[in-house]
Amino acid sequence: MSAGTTYEALSVETLPERLKDVAALASKVGADSATWQVQEVGDGNLNLVFIVTGPAGKAIVKQALPYVRLVGDSWPLPLYRAFYEYHALTRQAARDPGSVPEIFHFDETQALIVMEFLSPHLILRRKLIAGERVDGLADFLGKFCARTAFRGSELSMKSGDKKADVGLFAGNVDIPAITEALVFTDPYFIAEMNHHTEGLDPVVANLRSDVELKVKVQQALQRFVSNTETMVHGDLHSGSIMSTEDDSRVIDPEFAQYGPMGFDIGMLCANFLMAYFSQPAHRGDDLDVYQEWILGVIEEVCTSFEVEFRHLWATERTGILYPSSLFEDQGQDSAPACGAVLAGLWRDAWAFCGIEMHRRCLSLAHNADFEDIADPAVRAPLEARNLLMGAELIHKAERLANASAVCAIARGFNGKDVL
Repeated sequence: MSAGTTYEALSVETLPERLKDVAALASKVGADSATWQVQEVGDGNLNLVFIVTGPAGKAIVKQALPYVRLVGDSWPLPLYRAFYEYHALTRQAARDPGSVPEIFHFDETQALIVMEFLSPHLILRRKLIAGERVDGLADFLGKFCARTAFRGSELSMKSGDKKADVGLFAGNVDIPAITEALVFTDPYFIAEMNHHTEGLDPVVANLRSDVELKVKVQQALQRFVSNTETMVHGDLHSGSIMSTEDDSRVIDPEFAQYGPMGFDIGMLCANFLMAYFSQPAHRGDDLDVYQEWILGVIEEVCTSFEVEFRHLWATERTGILYPSSLFEDQGQDSAPACGAVLAGLWRDAWAFCGIEMHRRCLSLAHNADFEDIADPAVRAPLEARNLLMGAELIHKAERLANASAVCAIARGFNGKDVL
């Protein structure tokens, strides 16, 4: 790369000249950089994303920015997050092959990753807003969450390898700090960058006056910051999944860290629930059918997760936790132990789910499911249902039997006027 040892943000105009010597990129799009066409497509807060097209094909170039685009230079961010995204993608690819884009090149100095161009994949959140379905989505996501959770933990990994990985990802301080603030803390007080839809003030005031709720949220935060069970994606939602009609991939793990095994699937379910609650503003005659499809996805994700987790427990439990010497080798069934692990995992997941439902309406970074609803008078009642259900999940996390019980709660709130 001709840019040398000093970071410099790419642009549509400068990318061909600066990356012309990156053999991995040239091999995918064409050797002559003069023939490349570059399009910037990034719509997130933290990165530049370009599609590079040439006579041989296409590739994605993703480069970290040294600040949050939504806020600007006043919120600086370390470029090292690209290093952790690269390492997270390589681990996810090993733990669930085919689930993430293929990586072709990584430049740590330029905080830059060249990766597979996914086509005709689109961001899942946009497909949900448009009322589209994805065959196999739930099974894919359930298995992805189970495989990365199990194979990234000491249920499977050698203890030394796991501890070394925890040490590596422990350097990713500033990015998880965003989660610690925006997800777990800011929604529950008047933080500087908070905002919420006009008309929600009574609901928000009730949430912030609920001391028991805030204690439970802080207990969840305590588990998040202190429990290094497995490598988590850290920001798994419908905007970090790309899908066709029958194929999906997970992208953007720059928030990766070692954390609780229930974190990713809890965040994922929260975003499906928000898609569910937002649907009355996006759908017509097919509203009920499509909402039920979304709830079916949630149930199937959780079923797929649990089936795969139990399968891995039976076939890949090679770490220091719950070893066969304590169970099978003595002629004893380890299924109750697996059940206990899963019970704790789901308790965490439903708490994280409720918290994510709150932060996406109250904190800095909202989601398009609600934000695309232009009329606040239409948006506020839908967000209110979402906020109240989030509180119920936090309060009842330890007592929820399964995803079917969660979906039953969603149906109840969906039929209520709560404003």
